[in-house]
Amino acid sequence: MRPAGKPVQWAGPEVSIIPEPGPAPPAPAVPEKPDSPGKTPVALSRRDLAIGVGVVVLAIIATGVLAFRAGGSGAPAPAAARPSASPSASGPPTTAQIYQAVAPSVVTIQTTLPDGGATGTGVIANQAGLILTAFHVVKGGTAIKIVYADGTESAAAVAGSNPEMDIATLTPESGPDVLVPAVMGNSGRIAVGNDVVAIGNPLGLTLSTTTGVISGLNRTAANPDGTKLTGLIQFDAAVNPGSSGGPLINARGEVIGIVVALANPTSAGTFVGIGFAVPIGAALGSSGPGEPGPEQ
Repeated sequence: MRPAGKPVQWAGPEVSIIPEPGPAPPAPAVPEKPDSPGKTPVALSRRDLAIGVGVVVLAIIATGVLAFRAGGSGAPAPAAARPSASPSASGPPTTAQIYQAVAPSVVTIQTTLPDGGATGTGVIANQAGLILTAFHVVKGGTAIKIVYADGTESAAAVAGSNPEMDIATLTPESGPDVLVPAVMGNSGRIAVGNDVVAIGNPLGLTLSTTTGVISGLNRTAANPDGTKLTGLIQFDAAVNPGSSGGPLINARGEVIGIVVALANPTSAGTFVGIGFAVPIGAALGSSGPGEPGPEQ
């Protein structure tokens, strides 16, 4: 909206409006040349005068058009309007961009147990299709099924495990036509206050994403069986039962941890703002046979 009383400033060069021609004035008499005796003055006819005025008008119009295209009166032409600035390719991606990049690497894990079943999350760790998850998601399972982001399903077997770190690796029997491994980050470079994103299947709500920050480092959490997990990343992105085994992701879209636990002072077992993840370096280095390899 333009402020009231402020003159309009045109974006282009100044353009003069050419008036319509009015009635032609009387043509002046042409005096006889001194050296041409006997000749009488000749007056221009209205038709001749109209033709002359028309030629002048056309010339002025042509000059005005050329001046408008060139910027007018020798002044430089104004710069073309630019589109609004877009985020730099070198800047951090948005949460939506992180989700779009990492979600194809996240899987649902369905474990059959002697007394029922369990659902958790996993992440594709390398091009061979190896899946990282939390050990308690598959512990005691008689059968394991992987459901990929595109809906492809496959049976899987435990390739390696470290119960003390609550980490396991799974080898699927098959996979989707296009396998999208996640990018592994460097958990040694994280700091309290860094932004994080969690993707998982909390309460069976597949491929849910939440955001938060790293709240603390080198935390200790107790398992239901009394064992303790140490060296954990504490974060406040919301996670709930079913999120276990999912990736904790930094602001560059790299996996820096595997979600393994949450803290709740009540017996409800739901999220109250404190989640824990095993740093990705420890997870990759402790997963036993079939480990994905060193962190990047």
